[in-house]
Amino acid sequence: MAERYVMSVDQGTNSTRCILFDHRGRLVSVAQKEHQQHFPRPGWVEHDAVEIWQNLRRVVPEALSAAGVGNEQVAAIGVANQRETTVLWDRRTGTPLGRAIVWQDTRTAPLVEELGQRPGEAFFLDRCGLPPSTYFSALRIRWLFDHVKGVEQRARDGEVLFGTMESWLIWNLTGGPDNGLHITDATNASRTMLMNIRTLTWDEELLAFFGVPRSMLPEIRSSAELYGEARSLLPGVSLTAALGDQQAALFGQTCFSPGEAKCTYGTGSFLLLNTGGDLVRSRHGLLTTVAYKIGDQRPVYALEGSIAVTGALVQWFRDRLGMISSAPEIETLARTVEDNGGCYIVPAFSGLFAPRWRSDARGIIVGLTSYITKGHLARAVLEATGWQTREVVDAMNADSSVSLQQLKVDGGMTSNNLLMQFVADVLDVPVVRPMVAETVSLGAAYAAGLAAGYWPDLEVLRRNWHRAAQWLPDMDPELREAEYDDWQRAVERSLGWVRPPRSS
Repeated sequence: MAERYVMSVDQGTNSTRCILFDHRGRLVSVAQKEHQQHFPRPGWVEHDAVEIWQNLRRVVPEALSAAGVGNEQVAAIGVANQRETTVLWDRRTGTPLGRAIVWQDTRTAPLVEELGQRPGEAFFLDRCGLPPSTYFSALRIRWLFDHVKGVEQRARDGEVLFGTMESWLIWNLTGGPDNGLHITDATNASRTMLMNIRTLTWDEELLAFFGVPRSMLPEIRSSAELYGEARSLLPGVSLTAALGDQQAALFGQTCFSPGEAKCTYGTGSFLLLNTGGDLVRSRHGLLTTVAYKIGDQRPVYALEGSIAVTGALVQWFRDRLGMISSAPEIETLARTVEDNGGCYIVPAFSGLFAPRWRSDARGIIVGLTSYITKGHLARAVLEATGWQTREVVDAMNADSSVSLQQLKVDGGMTSNNLLMQFVADVLDVPVVRPMVAETVSLGAAYAAGLAAGYWPDLEVLRRNWHRAAQWLPDMDPELREAEYDDWQRAVERSLGWVRPPRSS
């Protein structure tokens, strides 16, 4: 009998990839295609949803061809996606109503300021577990209603559908305008500011507040169950899982027990701590979110610390400043100096997320002197990720009854040994990376395989996890805390940034 595999679709901020995994959780084949980033105005970030769908149509057959397998050997499909990115499209034609507004986009900042004053943060935290922020989808829907003529009325007339990227792709995979499934899962719905975090249903008070008609929203399903069959690309293959990318990474890292945590270092970085069935309310600037829900089992929750800019800072250093020609070069450049020379970079390109949630913060470089070289700047770029991680972990330790003892890491930046050692140093805990670095894709595959009976239980998945690398802390505590104080002062400068007045 021919070997069967689970297919994972990882629709990320920069690219769409398709990966096949075998029973031991090993990567069999991968195909990937980047999509264009659109920056039409300062603070605006957009994607072309049609381009992303076309890229998926390209990478799926490429992954199958690379593995030498046919559709009949795909046991199930799981989808992971960039969260919060908002797509509105015509129910009848499937045509998006403009570009997707990406999770990094800050155009809703004025609305966030209004919500902080009325009705206030507590109103939202009580219902959806999220503070008002440019990060979340509901504000983007409201912005589109307010700024694109006719969209709100069309939505009320049932002509417009809303979704994050998994909803958009699943709808197209299952028929699109011809009765395609309009669904989302609880992890993605928990990032909209529209879902009740306790009942996992659309919250009537939040819908009324934002003026969002229920008819445009997808049906909320669990993260792993039989949704239906694909009718495009992989006709007849079961779609059985969907998770937001960071929850997928938590699942792929097999953090199934309360107290286990992972951090994914990508465009941004996201640290999630499994809190089990307990709905922990953060008092220190973290998000309460759904970690995953398997079938009809009770949901598992998590605390999350979201960092807007980490890998994106390396990309800026490469593409905007031209200091390096490829991302891996930053480690070589940073190693040309012993320290940062007193230079700190706070990359508040999209404001600051956890634990501060300040959309008005702006990026800043402090400590510049004639002594500073591009090597010092490279080191400051990397260290910014470490210090932002430290802020989130401090908040997590304050909220949790148990301090973090180990951090599992994944994502493209974990190939940077200097950075990972620095993270271990500033956290003062071991940092470990698994053999399979593509944990977002693996988590979506694991959830899909569980729902399809490809894997029997979570314990089998735990046994698939193997450590590839470990970094142990090795930094003088006094130096660590002194430099952390310097970083905190730099952040305060970024929070106090004021746009200079224009000359007349």
